[in-house]
Amino acid sequence: MKNKKYVLDLLKSEDEQLRKMHAIIEKALTEETLITTTIQDNDEERSYGEKLSDRVAQFGGSWRFIIIFGLILMIWILYNTQVMHNKSFDPYPYILLNLILSCIAAIQAPIIMMSQNRKEVKDRKRSINDYMINLKSEIEIRNLHEKVDLSIIDQYKHLCDIQQKQLELLEELNKKVRLLSKPSNLS
Repeated sequence: MKNKKYVLDLLKSEDEQLRKMHAIIEKALTEETLITTTIQDNDEERSYGEKLSDRVAQFGGSWRFIIIFGLILMIWILYNTQVMHNKSFDPYPYILLNLILSCIAAIQAPIIMMSQNRKEVKDRKRSINDYMINLKSEIEIRNLHEKVDLSIIDQYKHLCDIQQKQLELLEELNKKVRLLSKPSNLS
């Protein structure tokens, strides 16, 4: 009866250990969800000007822009030198063309820089989020190591207790066997 109670107590403590580990895992899963939801980038937070500068930077840094702009320059030059010949509105040193190019460069450069600055901020946020996830992973790995170590220690303790109980039972059996195997002195 005493042995049965002892074994049932061991099973209850093992069950309690499993419940604790299950609770820890559930907590870790909810914490992981909280970290990953902070990572998502929201395009809705950008203003109209920011969206426009991103589009201008995207178009201004493309081959399409270079080809279109090259064609416009060649048409401008050909029109003012060949077609209009003496009546051109922008003769050979193309002062008006240079003024327009300078204005485009003066407007386009800050717009592209705004877009790059915003991308740099976004990259910095991503780096911070990556760091947070790596830190969380490191902490979770340490927690898992501690859980495994705790589980191994508890299992070892339970095994030692069970082995001790088995030794006690074997000792009792051994005593009973000796008593039964001794010749009786009564005869």
